Amino acid sequence: MALLEMLQKYSTDEKCREIVTKLRWPEGVTCPRCKERKICYIADRKQFECGSCFYQFSVTTGTVFNDTHLPLDKWFAATYLLCEAKKGMSACQIQRTLGISYKTAWYLCHRIRAAMMQADRPMLSGKVEMDETYIGGKTIGKENRLTNKEVVIGIRQRGGDLRFFHAQDVKSGTLQKFIHENISQDVDVLFTDDFQSYRSAAKELRKDGRHKTIRHKLKIYVKGDIHTNTVESAFSLLKRGVIGTWHRISAKHLAAYLQEMEFRFNRRKRSDLFLDTLRHMITAPVLTFQKLTAEK
Repeated sequence: MALLEMLQKYSTDEKCREIVTKLRWPEGVTCPRCKERKICYIADRKQFECGSCFYQFSVTTGTVFNDTHLPLDKWFAATYLLCEAKKGMSACQIQRTLGISYKTAWYLCHRIRAAMMQADRPMLSGKVEMDETYIGGKTIGKENRLTNKEVVIGIRQRGGDLRFFHAQDVKSGTLQKFIHENISQDVDVLFTDDFQSYRSAAKELRKDGRHKTIRHKLKIYVKGDIHTNTVESAFSLLKRGVIGTWHRISAKHLAAYLQEMEFRFNRRKRSDLFLDTLRHMITAPVLTFQKLTAEK
């Protein structure tokens, strides 16, 4: 869907409420409390009333849109911009584009990101690549020691989904945990570089030759189908987002940005990306400002 088409299609609050209603209740409106289908609509209040328990609710009740003072058409515009921006969209850009305050734009973006969390993550199979990269901080010293950098683990199935994780370290135990939680035991082969921790982390796959490494230390980057270029291309896109769009990401919120990038990347070929994101926003738990700003 092109931007102008989206703006024309969802230009008013009524049009936005109509599509949210269809996405939330594709088989007809039901009461959130008692699941009754006998519902009447109170037009002047834009609310529904249950004919059984008399509970009054709107289409935004219990969604990320609840208790917002921002018009739904601006919510839709912000969602579209985050969905379609290949390298992400900063809160400053959302602020300028929609004509809202920075605080509102920042909170708005994080609520949309929170809804982009994938509830179902099927195990990756086939040919899978795994690698690590570092975000933020500075590289100093003759030995290029890493200072204040955050670890990001990437796992990508060739021809399939991508996973991004904010990790505490790159020890073998940490890497092994990500392998067990995301890669099927029936995986054809796992490709990594020659970083020592992967040998211990993938020892179960090494027993029957299903863990293959590419010797980056010897300046070898491709040997037949052995490489990690597929996951590294996803890292490249992530870093372009950090450098060119977000500029700086705190360690506290890094996982949310990884979540957004992963969600958009795995759906990049879908024609219904915008509507699919709205579906997630309707069903996702509400992220309050207090929870977002609370110290971990």
